[in-house]
Amino acid sequence: MKTPKQPLTRLPLLCACLLAGGLLAACSEPTDKATTPPKPAAPAGEVTLAPDSPKKAYVKTAHLTLSQHPLLEPLAGKIVYDESLTSRISSPVSGRVVATPIALGASVQTGSTLLELDSPDVADAEADFAKAQAAVTLSSHAFNRQQELYAGKAISRKELEQAQSDLSSARSDLQRATDCLKNLHLSARQADGRFALRATLPGIVVERNVNPGMEVRPDLDTPLFVVSDLKHLTVLMEVFEVNIGKIKLGQQVAVSVPAYPGETFPATVQYIGQVLDETTRTVQVRCKLDNPDNRLLPGMYATISVESAVDDKAFMIPLTAVFTEGDADYVFTALDDNRYRQRRVEIGLRLKDRAVITQGLDANELLVTEGALMLRAEEEVETESTHQP
Repeated sequence: MKTPKQPLTRLPLLCACLLAGGLLAACSEPTDKATTPPKPAAPAGEVTLAPDSPKKAYVKTAHLTLSQHPLLEPLAGKIVYDESLTSRISSPVSGRVVATPIALGASVQTGSTLLELDSPDVADAEADFAKAQAAVTLSSHAFNRQQELYAGKAISRKELEQAQSDLSSARSDLQRATDCLKNLHLSARQADGRFALRATLPGIVVERNVNPGMEVRPDLDTPLFVVSDLKHLTVLMEVFEVNIGKIKLGQQVAVSVPAYPGETFPATVQYIGQVLDETTRTVQVRCKLDNPDNRLLPGMYATISVESAVDDKAFMIPLTAVFTEGDADYVFTALDDNRYRQRRVEIGLRLKDRAVITQGLDANELLVTEGALMLRAEEEVETESTHQP
């Protein structure tokens, strides 16, 4: 029995299926080129630079350390005399200068002669003293005689009491004349009409407003001499009322002047004003400033920095490390040589080129001091590439 033949119509279909299968297999074979694996997404807020990235040259870092910090922005001030060590000397009497006054800049001690005057006032005081002395002598003799006469019952008691009253009055006049000489620092034996104007405190003659032959009076507008100890000065500064609570007696401040750029001089808060200036809304503060080498001069303008206490420390960072987005401030810290993390910080005080950080950083972290904006731009690029389909 013969096997029936298959229909010839199935052969073309079978060939077509084999041909299609071969083409599909050919299409599904791997190519010679390997595909690049996708870059892993960096954690939010982190930026990774390639080890050979040229952008790393623009990134600078520094270790964070706690330090004393300014409590407020630098204050403007002025250096003046220490009033407790300064005397402004005028003449208590009228007269004419008869000798060359002491030179400007001379060093003097208490009692040193500054100038001499030929004074009619002094001559009158000396004459009054001489008259009072003579009157006491005369009244004393008269009283002694009256006592003898009264003892012999030659005069009445009333006459004796009158003589006693005259003697008491003469003695009072003599005491007044003596006190006048003492106030002028004149000797009771002096009778030449000369007056010596003397220093009342030790120091340097820093101002002189008198010349030889000049007529002087007690009511002149300016003192004849100003003597001050320039090794101790005072710094005056005006503090706004909103900041006065940050100033304490005995607090240390740092003073700088244009004459010595880059140098600071220590001063101590000595007095805080008790009255507020209603126009400027400020309180005047006086600081004691030692000047052992006489480099600082009265009249110099100064800038005063008020530092925190020794135990009150914070992070001081350059403003180049900070960037702002919205209402928040941020910095970058370095995790290693190639990775950087964005950190939000709280700024307590923003100065000209520095900022005081109160929250957001830890000691010994590595802060990006330059290049923060470049890293922020790189972070945006990485975020956009991660979210692209």
